[in-house]
Amino acid sequence: QVQLVESGGGSVQAGGSLTLSCVASGSTRSRGCMAWFRQAPGKEREVVGCVYSGGATSYADDSVKGRFTLSRDDALNTLYLRMDDLKPEDTAKYYCAAARYCPYGSPWSEWGRHFDNWGQGTQVAVSS
Repeated sequence: QVQLVESGGGSVQAGGSLTLSCVASGSTRSRGCMAWFRQAPGKEREVVGCVYSGGATSYADDSVKGRFTLSRDDALNTLYLRMDDLKPEDTAKYYCAAARYCPYGSPWSEWGRHFDNWGQGTQVAVSS
């Protein structure tokens, strides 16, 4: 089992930046793949992207490429999400999740079901 605690959310104006952190504890085997998801009001949860234990990253949506950067520091047991040039449509609750493997063979829309370990989320609000 893995415990995940997110932090770093807040309210910013469009064009601003935030860095989210997710501190993990528990089984290291169960967090080979770590990912960020988000859920906006009235919308389904969606995956933002993932970072594998070797550092390889993937981003689910073109809208975040070039603006969001995922990284992890395994020495600190921490996953990061650096968000630049934030837009109002980035407003959501952001969740950290962990799984043993990244489900690369699955459509992005189904990624959530492959993660057993979730944090409580941190809220991001972007005003125009």
